Amino acid sequence: MDGEQGRTSGGLIRRGFLGAAAAAGAGAAGVAATGCDSAGRDVHRARPSRRADAARRAEEAERARTGSADWRIRSTGPPDAIEGYTDRVSVLPDEEVGLYVSTTAPAFRVSAYRIGWYGGAQARLVWRSGRVDGRKQGAPLFLDATRTVRADWDRSLRIRARNWPEGAYLLRLDASNGHQRYVPLIVRSRQARGRTLLMHAPATWQAYNTWGGYSLYQGRDGAYGSRSLAVSFDRPYAKSGAEKFLVYERALVVLAERLGLPLAYTTGMDVHLRPAVLKGASAALSLGHDEYWTPQQRRYVTRARDDGTNLAFLGANTCFRRIRLEPGPGGAPARTVVCYKTAYRDDPYLVNHRDLATTDFRQSPAPDPESSLTGVLYEGYPTDAPYVVLDSGHWLFAGTGVDDGDSFDHLVGVEYDRVTPGVPTPAPLRIIAHSPLVCRGRHSHSDTAYYTVASGAGVFASGTMRWVEALMAGTHENGRDHGMDARTRALVTRTTENLLRAFAAGPAGRDKPRPADNVRAVYGTGARAGPGPGSGAGAAERAAR
Repeated sequence: MDGEQGRTSGGLIRRGFLGAAAAAGAGAAGVAATGCDSAGRDVHRARPSRRADAARRAEEAERARTGSADWRIRSTGPPDAIEGYTDRVSVLPDEEVGLYVSTTAPAFRVSAYRIGWYGGAQARLVWRSGRVDGRKQGAPLFLDATRTVRADWDRSLRIRARNWPEGAYLLRLDASNGHQRYVPLIVRSRQARGRTLLMHAPATWQAYNTWGGYSLYQGRDGAYGSRSLAVSFDRPYAKSGAEKFLVYERALVVLAERLGLPLAYTTGMDVHLRPAVLKGASAALSLGHDEYWTPQQRRYVTRARDDGTNLAFLGANTCFRRIRLEPGPGGAPARTVVCYKTAYRDDPYLVNHRDLATTDFRQSPAPDPESSLTGVLYEGYPTDAPYVVLDSGHWLFAGTGVDDGDSFDHLVGVEYDRVTPGVPTPAPLRIIAHSPLVCRGRHSHSDTAYYTVASGAGVFASGTMRWVEALMAGTHENGRDHGMDARTRALVTRTTENLLRAFAAGPAGRDKPRPADNVRAVYGTGARAGPGPGSGAGAAERAAR
């Protein structure tokens, strides 16, 4: 019997929370209150500027617009029916981007949809092209040295993002043969002062992209040993064209927009290239699967935390791989993601730039486990386990009605993190969910954790890769929900709302209680680290997760 029907006493159903929270998840946006610190000062803006007021009014006007119900793909067709890529992962409003399309159809059109709430439609049509002549483009280029696939197609058209609001976009390619594909594009923000910054993860999207038969996980023969050592953005994404964004990021964008919070948009790659976007941000959010970071991105995000920007890691396996961004054709910046992984001894940077050699952050030659930033350490893959509440009185669970020990089936997976004694971990740190699991025959736990630092910044880590997916659990929106139900959706939605509202108000450590460290109480003195920090890496190498 599933949890929603079987829970007749205790937990969420007893308090009648589920219906109210689920309705809130599908209803109109709430109004976010302006945050003040303990002295009563406005945390967002001491003196709102005319520019900030105008931006806020424009943001509110955009959210009030009518959405477009037909933004979803109806038929992808064969892989070569239509597919494409852009020459930039992000643009500023009014900037231009090149689009490269191959299709077996005689013509196609392009529709640009901005993702948001829009009264439940979840996207709005912002722009549509005229008819564009279609053609089948040539075979991709293969670079033997790094086993890199590049499409290197001719440009089909230029698109100017004129009057496009900042946000996450899907460019839908509509072929005249009836088939469709997406091309993701972020219209990024110049600055995020006083706003919550969403950091999208195109480096991770590209790492897993198997277009042309190669990814950072496997070659054409499916073997790890023949994988790419560098992957290019000058090629389409496989499948629908936006799988990672749709599964691990879209639901959080929709929720944040529904809440009416002041938002800004960027990518992890843009943080690497343009770190000033972090300055003064109320919060920075890493979404459901954000595995591949440059050391520079990590340094800038850590600095932002130490300057008072709250951080949320709404997934697992975050900041696990150390990468390098290199140019593409014609010297275009940041068009190649380099990650040698276990072959790091072949990385040409190893000799003179050891800290830039591309392997896992925790591994030699420059070990720096991600836990010093996230509070948790990636441990394993795959798992599927209930999420178990440990500290129901924590402010993040306010209004959920949960009790200690309440569990939510399938919320922990497919990868997980945990607090790991013996590795660098900030303190004080509070474990608020502690979920027993089995991964490849070994018993361990997934942890949801929260800590604060001297700047007042709060840092949250969900400890499970399914956190953002759970925001749509039970809706079949993504075609799969791993067995998670509406009860789980209600818990994750309310907890995430609490998190986003608190983080939008300014440094959470100033307004919320200081976390009472419970790592020793949970794990005991000298507790073992379960399967071990590297246990999940080998499994991840053998198959594209």
